[in-house]
Amino acid sequence: MSSDLLTAPDSTETVPPAGLLLAEGVRRLASGGAPAEVLLALLSLACQAAEAAEAGLLLVWDRAAGLLRPAAAAGYDLGRLAPLGLQLGEGLAGQVQETGLARWLAEPAEVAAAAAGWRPANRAALARARGDPALPASVLAAPLNAAGERLGVLQLESWRRPCAFTSADLAGAQSWADLAAVVLHSARLADQADAIRAAQTAERQRAELIATLSHELRMPLTAIKGYASALQLKEVDWSEAKSAEFLRLIEAECDNMQAMLKELLDSSLAAVDQLAMTPETVQLADLARHVAAEVQRGTRLHHLVVDFPPDFPVLECDPRWTLQVLRNLLDNAVKYAPQGGLIMLCGAVRPRDVVVSVSDQGIGIAAEDLIPLFEKYFRVKAAVGHHVPGAGLGLPIARHIVEAHGGRIWVESRPGEGTTVYFSLPRVGGGPAQEDLG
Repeated sequence: MSSDLLTAPDSTETVPPAGLLLAEGVRRLASGGAPAEVLLALLSLACQAAEAAEAGLLLVWDRAAGLLRPAAAAGYDLGRLAPLGLQLGEGLAGQVQETGLARWLAEPAEVAAAAAGWRPANRAALARARGDPALPASVLAAPLNAAGERLGVLQLESWRRPCAFTSADLAGAQSWADLAAVVLHSARLADQADAIRAAQTAERQRAELIATLSHELRMPLTAIKGYASALQLKEVDWSEAKSAEFLRLIEAECDNMQAMLKELLDSSLAAVDQLAMTPETVQLADLARHVAAEVQRGTRLHHLVVDFPPDFPVLECDPRWTLQVLRNLLDNAVKYAPQGGLIMLCGAVRPRDVVVSVSDQGIGIAAEDLIPLFEKYFRVKAAVGHHVPGAGLGLPIARHIVEAHGGRIWVESRPGEGTTVYFSLPRVGGGPAQEDLG
């Protein structure tokens, strides 16, 4: 991004009165625009207000790095200024940041003495951004102070004549610096507010997860205890078939608990990028038929159909984790179609990737729920009177696995009309995945 070169007006130009320029600055400040845009506008107005200013920089203090970084520029190429990082005491800007006091250097010799402290990389960055290794003839700088904190420095430069600036210019620059400080301070307060909201959301989700897990784990434990206690009743002579049924139900509830605990473990591994992928040559259609048959055995209300074209290519992917994605998507399709119906597991081939889709005839998803759908612990509201088991981790885990393979995952849905979840995986030697239209 390159800022327009600002030059001092010649004697025939009419410069707006300082009060009007300041009023425009306040208007820009109140506009609620993006901080970068407002800072650039304030720098431009500051250059107009100080008639001798031909260029300027607005530098922001990076607390983590302990450096002044460029945020806006006039007369410089901001993109080429990216490597610039001034330490405390380095050059005029670094000195002003260190002391918190505005200063101006009237003579070229003073400017050269201050610039002598620049590190070579910063000197080179300034020369490249300006397109000229020469130094300005006169410079002034004012600190950006707000709430007892030094947030950066506003620097204005005259390149054609020494002693270009006056004490009035220095006072005016401080006014512009104060406005810029308000922008930065407000942005930081907004960031802090966002961080607090994010922390509150995370805490609420954590509490909801604990409540959900307590409920979800209590249900199978209650069932297991009930069946086990029934089998031990001495006054009841259970038939062999009934005893076998109770044991199957106990085993099924144990499987439910094991699946939930596995989801928690997988989610924890995904959060720290520890889901180890071991790519192998895989026939995805065979995996799809295997997991569909597994899920079909667990439901009588749903009819699962697998549809992959005969020429579906082999893929390089981790079969274990890819199977997990398919299982998670099919499990969700069953859970959120409580009345049963058709579930389609389909594959399609594109030039650079393949797309797999799972479609159900369930309750569907409201538009406002589509965005957070892949966030941890988020759960779509079930139909009234229908309990959907789970902790809201299946889709986030699926997304992490798909993205780790270089693919994408997305959803199309309408309330009452069912849901289709798609994911893409790159073909062997197919290059980057295509942009999806879904």
